[in-house]
Amino acid sequence: MEKIVLKLRNNNNKVEVFDPIRKKWIILTEEEKVRQYCIHQLIKEQNIPVSHISVERQIEVNGLAKRYDIVVFSNQGVPWMVIECKAPHITLTQAVLEQAGRYNKTLKAEIIGVTNGTEQRFFKIDYETENISIISILSPLSCIIHTKTRKSS
Repeated sequence: MEKIVLKLRNNNNKVEVFDPIRKKWIILTEEEKVRQYCIHQLIKEQNIPVSHISVERQIEVNGLAKRYDIVVFSNQGVPWMVIECKAPHITLTQAVLEQAGRYNKTLKAEIIGVTNGTEQRFFKIDYETENISIISILSPLSCIIHTKTRKSS
């Protein structure tokens, strides 16, 4: 497994990470660190094209505006995988799994997953048979190595 290196900088005493999907610098929170880890694994290990990944976009769920963390689209442009990212200190409870499930009612992706970086749960849904199976997609967060932060100009 290839080590993941995040591109970081220090901007006004805040550490930021460059998001290759949104193509902008984002404040590095614990949840953002997990989100970036997922993005890099999808690109580097799963060979998913950057153009097939969407990050933090608004969708309507049960009449309410919500934001998903990561959606991966198929070659046909339909949602294929939904990933809900949580900070490492957040336990992956039933409520977290249900949050991803609610997003997927709108998106109807074949795979849904939740991760806090150290623990992950991914499920493949067969809509014809209504079968749900547990699958493995990502590696543990321990594979992240940070680059030195730099001052922004």
